[in-house]
Amino acid sequence: MWTTILQGEDEAAWAADREAVAGDAPRVLMATSVGSHHNMVTVDSMLAIALTLRGAHVEFALCDGALPACIAIKHGGVPPPALLAMERPPRCPNCFPLGAGVVGQLGLPLNRLSAALTEDDIATAKGLAGKVPASEIPLFELDGAKVGEHALAGALRYLARGDLEAEPEGDAILRRYFQAALLTVLAMDRMIADRGIEIVVVNHGIYTPQGLVREAAARRGVRIVTWNPAYKKHTLIFSHDDSYHHTMISEDPGLWEDLRLDDSRSGALDSYLESRRLGSRDWIWFNKEVADDSSAKLAAAGVDGSRPIVTLLTSVVWDAQLHYESNAFPGMVDWVRFTIAYFATRPDLQLVVRVHPAEVTGSNPSRQMMADEIARHFPTLPENVLVVPPESDLSTYVLLDRSNAALIYSTKTGIESSARGLPTIVAGEAWIRGKGFSQDAVTPAGYRQMLDQLPFGDRLTSAELQRARRYAYHFFFRRMIPVELLDVGEKGQFRLDFDDIEQLRPGASPGLDVICSGILDGRPFIYNGPDRMSERTAGLDAVAV
Repeated sequence: MWTTILQGEDEAAWAADREAVAGDAPRVLMATSVGSHHNMVTVDSMLAIALTLRGAHVEFALCDGALPACIAIKHGGVPPPALLAMERPPRCPNCFPLGAGVVGQLGLPLNRLSAALTEDDIATAKGLAGKVPASEIPLFELDGAKVGEHALAGALRYLARGDLEAEPEGDAILRRYFQAALLTVLAMDRMIADRGIEIVVVNHGIYTPQGLVREAAARRGVRIVTWNPAYKKHTLIFSHDDSYHHTMISEDPGLWEDLRLDDSRSGALDSYLESRRLGSRDWIWFNKEVADDSSAKLAAAGVDGSRPIVTLLTSVVWDAQLHYESNAFPGMVDWVRFTIAYFATRPDLQLVVRVHPAEVTGSNPSRQMMADEIARHFPTLPENVLVVPPESDLSTYVLLDRSNAALIYSTKTGIESSARGLPTIVAGEAWIRGKGFSQDAVTPAGYRQMLDQLPFGDRLTSAELQRARRYAYHFFFRRMIPVELLDVGEKGQFRLDFDDIEQLRPGASPGLDVICSGILDGRPFIYNGPDRMSERTAGLDAVAV
């Protein structure tokens, strides 16, 4: 990956840059952890060079087969009986060499996870994984680290389910991820302390091992930065302290509520929202291409235009199963059941349940399908309830265009529905919760009271709409930081779109400057520059505010 870039004059310059880092420079750990995850390694290695060029001492951390389970495996590739029969997942022999092969080209220190574990650590993790009751694992904490929460999230991600109830090996899989979570916290805690790490950068910040890296750093009082690919092409999203699943909910509204939406920004927002219908400007897109958005197609699918339409948008059941105090229901399935039962009493309305397309188009297809959950509790659907399956090419956006309201649990589509003026009721941890333009339920009774107000006579008020649009602009154009140096190749894998390290130096990439300033100085990860990703961004005005 880097051999063609770090050669000749660049190789000598890069060696000199590494030598020039001061002894008291900030010590940054790129906790890539999973070497076989191509996108993690690509972004982390690019950031490592950029941070070094800005005077930081940068190191890497990779798992070298120390964990009995992790994010690199899925049920479809390694079924539970096979996983449980192995000491380590089958990808381990190739995982570390893949990551180390890239990181080794940079000449930066590489820490192995196993080297930070003692025999006592291994015995402790194995003992706890065997004796803690399965029912207590999700809430288990180790000296303040939420080990159990991330172990459960990892197990559910592997199983591609929202719960363990229907899994014969569910408890055993949970214990395996629990053991891996404990080992990660113990190893990362020692590595951070021994290496004098001051800042930890980790992808995602949830699951195993990334969520446990974050927990170990938090326990040590070390500053944490998490990152994810964003929706828009050539953009990444970064957060301080926690995964963006949490920080986007708790983010200070003062960062965007006074944002001025002039004609240029409004036009850019409208153009991008329109592009979302086909995902033409995104590199994360789950829907099928929709060629026909006519009313006739909606009618053929069973959408009844004679009654007000209320659209319920699901998310993937297993995704990011974390604890949120603000949720009105124990889980999304409970919410869907409650909502359908309610609409059975409201024949004056039509409820359309649009099941998330990522159940079948995502990189980890769900094994717990929402349509099956609905059928299990409602063998015969109320006549005014329609379920649109995940494989349908019915446009979610055309459906929202014709709806009186949207009901969401955690989907990010709530940002778009609100920005289009559609009243949106939130029952889960959606990022629009608490922003001042959605109706946010915190109890089932409160949610029912909101449903009782349907159909709404008006769309959002002018003030609510402007607030929703300011937030949408903030999210899509400021929190999604453009990095024109990244592109996407085959199978959705990131590739580097530059040919020398000069393009990683300060001032060469405004988006990268914002990211590095956020990592090193703790400034908010907010990009203030025009949306001109169709060309190189040299000379753009980008400010970390």
